[in-house]
Amino acid sequence: MVRHHGMAEMKFDLELTERDVQQLATTDEVAAFFARLGYNTFDELLGEHELIQGRNGRAVPNLAALLLFGKKPGKWHPRCGVEFIRWEGTERKHGAELNIVKRIRVEQPLAVLIRKAYETVSPFIRERQQLVDLFFTERLEYPTFVWQEAIVNAVAHRDYSIQGGGIEIHMYDDRMEIRSPGLPPAPVTVEALNRREHLHLSRNPLIVRVLTGLGYMRELGEGIPRMFEEMEREGFYPPRFDDIGGVYFQVRLRNEPVYDTKTLLWLRQFNGLNLTGDQKRILVCAKVHGGRFKSREYQKLTGLDMYRALMSIRNMIRRGIVRSTGKGSRVYEINKDFAGAPVEPPELVQLLPELQRKGELGNSDVTSILKLDRQAALRVTRRLVRDGWLVREGQRKWTRYRLPS
Repeated sequence: MVRHHGMAEMKFDLELTERDVQQLATTDEVAAFFARLGYNTFDELLGEHELIQGRNGRAVPNLAALLLFGKKPGKWHPRCGVEFIRWEGTERKHGAELNIVKRIRVEQPLAVLIRKAYETVSPFIRERQQLVDLFFTERLEYPTFVWQEAIVNAVAHRDYSIQGGGIEIHMYDDRMEIRSPGLPPAPVTVEALNRREHLHLSRNPLIVRVLTGLGYMRELGEGIPRMFEEMEREGFYPPRFDDIGGVYFQVRLRNEPVYDTKTLLWLRQFNGLNLTGDQKRILVCAKVHGGRFKSREYQKLTGLDMYRALMSIRNMIRRGIVRSTGKGSRVYEINKDFAGAPVEPPELVQLLPELQRKGELGNSDVTSILKLDRQAALRVTRRLVRDGWLVREGQRKWTRYRLPS
């Protein structure tokens, strides 16, 4: 029986395990690991990283070694891989409306799994033209470091004693969600991570040590703070960490950029129309460029093909938001007869800068920004939620307010 750092007890065939581990020791990742750290034999690597234990006078691999280097890690843990699912739209549907575009299961030793997961997800990260200071610039819809760091953390810090669930990567049109079994180990909490508190604790220190040696991560807890910095530097909302049912830890990344206050208020005139993030982007670009845009520009901006771009534009035409500039023309303009934006409440104007920076606010944030007592602040937020200016999530001390999607 083997027990190691919170992982479940498992039996294994000693002779087969040794053969499997030795066969995998010739992979590029492990060979690079050998060269970087100066090991002469695979046994030396395992011993130095405490991946072997004495048993009946012999050295045998422990569970961490089997998951990191075993030829068939699924033999020792049924859900130690990564599952990637690409959904069409912004929500998952079931039954006859099932909207799965692609589903890929990646099963590899942990020393190889992260690179394979990168290769699986990367083709689905679109490159878009985004408007920056009135000029178009090519940007990925998710900063590379951020989504890759989320995968690394999921592999390194998940709870391997939970065998009924695995790491899942869900990609929608407007966001990516990376889920891993097990909540962060104390004293790290979901709330502390969202507050950007600098806390770091490894649930699986032996696995972390090897992944650090392979160059996937650092043991200094620098990854999550940098995720916030990268998202904000690229003009996106910060990452969001969530507790899913007390079982899964989730990282949510939104690919919709944060608009400045003036633009955000201008977009309010389209509230209630359920515009997609892509439709909002092209309207903002058109606003800056004389109120007009071309279908080709919409394709470049969003990464959509010609057919899907035209369907999206026609959707806006049917609702009176835009109109064609002429019969057969591929140039469109914002309809000047469309209803103007409602007058925003002054409290919302005060809250907007911090809402844009953090993506959401708690009751204490509202109280502090508006300089009101608790009851007065609650009356303001209730009114803003009632009138559709804010959306409320959670209860009591976990209450959060955000702008409508």
